[in-house]
Amino acid sequence: MADVYFANLRARSHHESKVQKIRRLFDAAGFAEVIRPGDLAAIKLHAGERGCDTYVHPVFARQVVDKVKERRAHPFITDTGTLYAGSRADAVRHTVTAIEHGFDYAVVGAPVIVADGLRGGYWGEVAIDASHFRSVRIAGNILDADSMIVLSHVKGHDLAGFGGAIKNLAMGCAPPSGKAEQHAGRPLLESENCIGCGRCTQVCPQAAMTIVDGRAQFNPEHCVGCGDCMRSCEAGAIEFDWTTEIRPFLERLCEYALGAVRGKSGRVGYINFLLNITPDCDCVPWSDAAIVPDIGILASTDPVAIDHASLDLVNSELGFARTLLAENFAPGEDKFKGVWDYTDGRYQIAYAARIGLGDASYRLIEV
Repeated sequence: MADVYFANLRARSHHESKVQKIRRLFDAAGFAEVIRPGDLAAIKLHAGERGCDTYVHPVFARQVVDKVKERRAHPFITDTGTLYAGSRADAVRHTVTAIEHGFDYAVVGAPVIVADGLRGGYWGEVAIDASHFRSVRIAGNILDADSMIVLSHVKGHDLAGFGGAIKNLAMGCAPPSGKAEQHAGRPLLESENCIGCGRCTQVCPQAAMTIVDGRAQFNPEHCVGCGDCMRSCEAGAIEFDWTTEIRPFLERLCEYALGAVRGKSGRVGYINFLLNITPDCDCVPWSDAAIVPDIGILASTDPVAIDHASLDLVNSELGFARTLLAENFAPGEDKFKGVWDYTDGRYQIAYAARIGLGDASYRLIEV
């Protein structure tokens, strides 16, 4: 059973502020043992797609940076390039977006270094010998780092069910080619429903969708399975076969997370922020209304336990009306499944534990 430390959001003095709670969580979770003097320490986070505003606050990241510096280590803020076309598709635009979102040295006290190089080509193979992958592709600067603190905004996700520490490791530590390996699924095009608007051709990063004679056509050889075409289709002409694709996707996700921490035993810490719990990943260029109230902040050295605790805490809340949440409003019901009914975040937890990424059982300790 893994220890997960929890700070609620009540505060009546500066000693109880969120920034002070982050610093206390860092100490309580034993991150002083994770970070050693002289380490090049990665602070892994998601800087948010341009238009999104619910990513982890830079002031919160600064508290972790300062605690790492107290250990006489050398922190850097990091993330990897995206599979889809957007404001973080290469290191130049990614760095600009991060700065626009407040991840500037003057604010966070550490440089932003995109972990997979200028165009996603800096990565290494990590052997894991799992069911889907013998080895996985992990960004070079993640591999090069001596230690890592993973800051995750817990929120929904249309494929993974929800995103927390596991997804941050899996997608966030992989170059675009590794992200493509994880997705791997292919959409189904119902051409009779297509209205020929061309939105799918505009968002597809690999030109797998084209318009011929007023209807979309799909080239599966070019597809990387990112799902952008499906999300853009207002006519509902593009779907995935969720009955067969979801569980293999979640398994591939967990196996990549395992590769991201391979070789760093005892050198990775996790902080999950249960704030602005939106239906979508921070990869989308918007932030929809939160589906439950803000809850608190968690810290642990176990990614599976912290995600399991996060999921349980979200589900313990009463869901908000007038949001994307369509069902499962009552405390105890699965909120993310109330948004994305075809996927199941709990399978992510179960499979990650099965392959040895961490312990699904946890003890919640309030600090």
